[in-house]
Amino acid sequence: MGLFILRRSAVMLLTALCLTFIVFVLTNLYPNLEKLAKTQGNFRMSDEAVASWLAGNGYAQPTPVKYGQWLGVLPGWTLETEEGIKGRCITGFATAEQAAEAPQFCGILQGDWGYSTRFKKDVGSIIETRLGNTGFLMMWVLILMVPSALIIGILAGMREGSVLDRSLSTVSIATTATPEYVSGVIFIAIFTSSTVGLKWFKGTATSAMENPTFENFFLPVLTIALYGMGYIARMTRASMTEVMTAQYIRTARLKGVSFPNIVIKHALRNALIAPFTVILLQIPWLLNGVVIVESLFNYKGFGWALVEAAGNNDIELLLAISVVSVVVVLLTQLISDIGYVFLNPRIRIS
Repeated sequence: MGLFILRRSAVMLLTALCLTFIVFVLTNLYPNLEKLAKTQGNFRMSDEAVASWLAGNGYAQPTPVKYGQWLGVLPGWTLETEEGIKGRCITGFATAEQAAEAPQFCGILQGDWGYSTRFKKDVGSIIETRLGNTGFLMMWVLILMVPSALIIGILAGMREGSVLDRSLSTVSIATTATPEYVSGVIFIAIFTSSTVGLKWFKGTATSAMENPTFENFFLPVLTIALYGMGYIARMTRASMTEVMTAQYIRTARLKGVSFPNIVIKHALRNALIAPFTVILLQIPWLLNGVVIVESLFNYKGFGWALVEAAGNNDIELLLAISVVSVVVVLLTQLISDIGYVFLNPRIRIS
């Protein structure tokens, strides 16, 4: 197991480097850099002025060099100007003595995520705040979604073809087939609108970031949970149906074991092996898939920050969000593989 984790960690590191390099190249294409220069300067800048701004802020270097500086494995750039020395690792303008005392390496490996041109603050603090908001949202979504989906899937798969099975399967398909932006708009119109709605929920999801309550936080949680619930329920139902037709289940029935005991003691554990992987894979989906819901309810989390960074061409924030997303996806897959081995004794790591 230790060797397996070590090999997977090496592959994960290589994968993360490749993916972040691809994102870095795409975000540092010249049209994006030109837009950034005009956003920070003015939209009437000439081509010469754009080239001068890019050179003066370290963007005119070769892409591999910029990527190494961003990672923190190459020394940061410096430039002497009339106002002083400025550089990647220097805040503002510095004298020659101050520049000599500044660190040479300042990238991701040193904990320096860069500076956000959209929010005018360190990217690290933005990621910490927005990721915390989305993490709180994800926690309540999982608390609502996972138990509900498992119960629906188990009840539907216990008796394949029954009325209960068909009813629950129809509900599961309907929730999965309804996009989040549709169900979210419907919930807002029904439960919060002052004209035709029931006005059961007061407040906004924006206020939930400071003081989350049932009234201002339940609708975004319900919107996300319903969409993912149907998929997990369908997978659980399929797994439960397959287990209930196994030979050892038939043997237990012939021995006179009661149906509840068959389900709980014999079928349930084996039926939950396949949904375990699906449930873990919901975590990266929740992290990156809440963009629509956070924008719809104006909940300023990780997805909202992604929209703001993309809309305002905030390169440093986009890169930081990509790093966090890649790490979460890779770690989730590793945990899923390890957990699957423990849940299924038939799986062995050679």
